[in-house]
Parts: sequence; C-alpha cells; structure tokens
Amino acid sequence: MASSEEYLEFVLGLLRDVPSVTHRKMMGEYLLYSEGVLFGGVYDDRFLLKDIPAARAVFPLEQTPYEGAKAMLLVDIENPSEIASVIADMIPEVKNPKKRR
Repeated sequence: MASSEEYLEFVLGLLRDVPSVTHRKMMGEYLLYSEGVLFGGVYDDRFLLKDIPAARAVFPLEQTPYEGAKAMLLVDIENPSEIASVIADMIPEVKNPKKRR
C-alpha cells in the first residue's frame, strides 16, 4: 500500500523545525532528507527513522518499512519538538557513520 500525500504533508508539518527538509517519492513511498542526508521516510502512512543510537534512545519501537528491509524506528508523532531534536542529533551520526572493522 502506498503512502498518501496527505500523510506526507502531515509529517512535513511535524518537521517544520528541522532544517532543509526535502523528500523524494520512491515506489509509492517517500524518503526524507535533511541537509541532503537521508534520515527516514514515510512507508504505508507510517513515519519511520533510520535505526541509529540517537533515534533509538527516544523511539525504541522497530518496524520494517517493507518486506525484506532492515528494521527502522516508528516515530511517536505526538511531540513535534522532540522529533526535531532527535533528527538534529541524528544528522551528524548519519553523515559520519562509525567505520566497521
């Protein structure tokens, strides 16, 4: 099931305090970027974030965006200022991932 544009607009409203948010439609879903960095997306009308420590500390509930995908974190949409803060903390981690050995 594809995500609706109405839900995307709702999520973009939640992200109004996040700098330089853009989105890209991919196969009926939406990828979300801040400052050119992919941080999450809208999948089946669910707002999901990449599973990294800064996000997991606040949003621990995992869900898969689609069959066969890596788990992501379901965003609790009740507190927009918390969402913006988490994403601001995520961006440096996503830009500079720890190298695997």
